[in-house]
Parts: sequence; structure tokens; C-alpha cells
Amino acid sequence: MKIDVLTLFPKMFNALSYSITGRALEKGLLSLTVTDIRQFSKNKHKKCDDYPYGGGSGMVMSVQPLYDVAKFIDAGHKAHRIYLSPKGKRLDQQTVIRLSEMPRLMLICGRYEGVDQRAIDLLADEEISIGDYVLTGGELPAMVLIDSVSRHIPNV
Repeated sequence: MKIDVLTLFPKMFNALSYSITGRALEKGLLSLTVTDIRQFSKNKHKKCDDYPYGGGSGMVMSVQPLYDVAKFIDAGHKAHRIYLSPKGKRLDQQTVIRLSEMPRLMLICGRYEGVDQRAIDLLADEEISIGDYVLTGGELPAMVLIDSVSRHIPNV
């Protein structure tokens, strides 16, 4: 299985190089590519946040860098794209098994007050939540999803 992760904090995913996921990566049973969204920002300061298009408080992740990185990584939209969000469908064992049967996943990790809804509409095939609470970003939920899905890959 191939998993692509889009994040502002790629070093967080170093934690997956241990234990079962680490062995799956070493054996080539799991392929994990983590891409820094900032590399795709056209802003001279590599800024990836902006005010919500429809107004409101806080900042959201901008459409431009997310759209560009997704198109670069998965131009043909072959990956099943998941935005990790507290508003998404609750991750359960049935969903984990369904996702483990897919050849490729792309996980979109939000930050700030979330992701501009236009980016979600353009890019995400589904939204998944790991629970009814708010975290600082989508990285921890992505790692939970990767860990749970990888356990269902044959020979892991």
C-alpha cells in the first residue's frame, strides 16, 4: 500500500518508523511519502494560511498550496484522498478495513482553524474524524489512521 501525507509538519511522521509500521516500511509492505505543503506555496514567505473566504474569525489553510501539492503528487487522482477533520465520519474498524484494501491513500492534514472549504471540495474524496474533539492539526489523526490501516496489510 502507498500512502501520501500532505502536512506542514513532516517531521512528526518520523514516529511511524518504529514498531509495526516501521517494520512494514522496512519490508516494503507499506510506502509512506510525507510532503511539506509549504514547498508549494507561491507566497514569497511560504505562507499557507489566509482569512476564511466567507469571513469569520481565525485563519484557514489556503487553497493554492494544497491544490498544487495534491496535483503534483497525484495528478491522475489515483489515490483515495482523505481530509482528517473533526467534522468527518468517525473512524471505525469497518472503515479501517475498507481503507486497507485500497492501493493508495492521500491524507490531507489541516492546521489553524481548518482548511478552506474550497480545497476540501476540490480535493477530498471523504472526511474522517478520529473522535469528537479538536486537535491542533491533522497529523496525529493521520498517524492513527496509518497505524490502524497498516495492521490489515497482508504480512504486516
